[in-house]
Amino acid sequence: MSFNRYFLRSLLVTSIVTLTACGGSGSSNGSTNFGGNTGGNGGTTDTPSWVAGEFTAHTQLANQCEAGSGSAMSEKLWLRSYSNDTYLWYDEIFDQDPTPFSILEYFDELVTLDVTPSGKLKDQFHFSMSSEEWENLSTSGSSVGFGFNIAIEQGADIERTITITYSDPNTPAAEADVVRGAIIVEVDGVNVAAANDSASINTLNNGLFPSEAGQQSTFLIRDLGETETREVTLTAQTIISDPVPITDVIETDNSTLGYMVFNDHIATAEKGLFDAVTTLKAANVDELVIDFRYNGGGYLALASQLGYMVAGNQTVNRTFEQTIFNDKYPNTNPITGRSLSPTPFYQETIGFNSDYINAGIQLPTLNLSRVFVLTTAGTCSASEAFINGLRGIGVEVIQIGSTTCGKPYGFYPADNCDTTYFTVQFKGENDQGFGDYSDGFSPNEAPVFDTDIQGCIVNDDLTHALGDQQEGMLSTALYYLENAQCPVIAEEQIKAKGAPKQLIDYQFSLEDKRVRSQFSRNRILTRNY
Repeated sequence: MSFNRYFLRSLLVTSIVTLTACGGSGSSNGSTNFGGNTGGNGGTTDTPSWVAGEFTAHTQLANQCEAGSGSAMSEKLWLRSYSNDTYLWYDEIFDQDPTPFSILEYFDELVTLDVTPSGKLKDQFHFSMSSEEWENLSTSGSSVGFGFNIAIEQGADIERTITITYSDPNTPAAEADVVRGAIIVEVDGVNVAAANDSASINTLNNGLFPSEAGQQSTFLIRDLGETETREVTLTAQTIISDPVPITDVIETDNSTLGYMVFNDHIATAEKGLFDAVTTLKAANVDELVIDFRYNGGGYLALASQLGYMVAGNQTVNRTFEQTIFNDKYPNTNPITGRSLSPTPFYQETIGFNSDYINAGIQLPTLNLSRVFVLTTAGTCSASEAFINGLRGIGVEVIQIGSTTCGKPYGFYPADNCDTTYFTVQFKGENDQGFGDYSDGFSPNEAPVFDTDIQGCIVNDDLTHALGDQQEGMLSTALYYLENAQCPVIAEEQIKAKGAPKQLIDYQFSLEDKRVRSQFSRNRILTRNY
């Protein structure tokens, strides 16, 4: 199928990332021969060159690959022209000679360095990956790894800690009993907390994020509640993740509550969501908790479908999201060429992957007037679009957890020379015209700002399994459901431990763009490890 048909609201997760020190990543050597090109950066010669301020149409530069009859410069100039044409903030890119850079290094340069109102970089979502890897991940949820998902805490006042957030069943991690709450103390002999140079950081990265099946890594693990550590050696394999792993029905004193864990807006999630909502509808649930805490986004259409499955009739003739591109394209989608029109709340299956579910099937709906969402800094993009889309039509959203990542932006995957690039191309607004949440949505018992949502601040509770009614976020949602207020224990937790913190608190200098880009790029690659 064509991935460009259904654009993405990012699969990035801010709390699950690669570790970085002071290095970067690159690929093909940027050297090439330069001829006397007088036709701008495309011209009529076989060796195109850069001319400041002149841009050949990216369609004329596409697939002129270094590995074939093209050149590294051709690939870089395609990136430059494609960014100048479609990047949301194209006029904030510094136009510089690509010569000193490798292809991926140059892609890292093609971003804005502007910041959000809170001071964080506006574009933290610029990355690339091999086209083969992207196709495997997006269509089937498959990626090479050990089957565990991790959260990394690190900051000026936080010693680096890596904790298992969950493990997929029937994976090397699950078979070795590496489960939620376990702390990784060492990776291949390198202490996680003490690693502070490039060599040790690289060892951590290579050990945690295997590049091919069969790779072995040895971990020193401290299981939840234990003081002693144990050594575990895992062999990487192709992991097929389950984007909707838990669906449950909880009977309370006053309601029948549905609970679902939704980890990924990928193609296989369409069947998972269909089945989950069908099960909850059959149970006649009248309240719903969606656990988005590790959901970094993905296909926007899936978020739209889920919005319909929650709200039903309230979505009829309403806009889920209006997409807005850069000022070169006020009325036209620059990728598809179609006239811009709002994204509706889809009422039928799309059939992202027909091996799981066909297109054109009517979706089930719960017809609820409110929904609880569990969030962390790892809740991003399409997950935030779901929240914003429902708020836009007046559905009440109760947020339990911590501030989301802040990504009202999206992109179309763009393949060139066997690499797929993701560069922000649009922003989204709901039915009421709101989309300004670049610093995320925050739970608040007394909302003040447009990005404040009624709810409770709660830390991610790694001491209980997901779906356990004693787990911090779910138990808070249950309390709020019955009492219409946050429990005192949540307030005491904040006083004792402080407000939930952004799990990663890297601070990159504006000059350190390569590190920042690798940081963003790997967030998608590490979600299911």
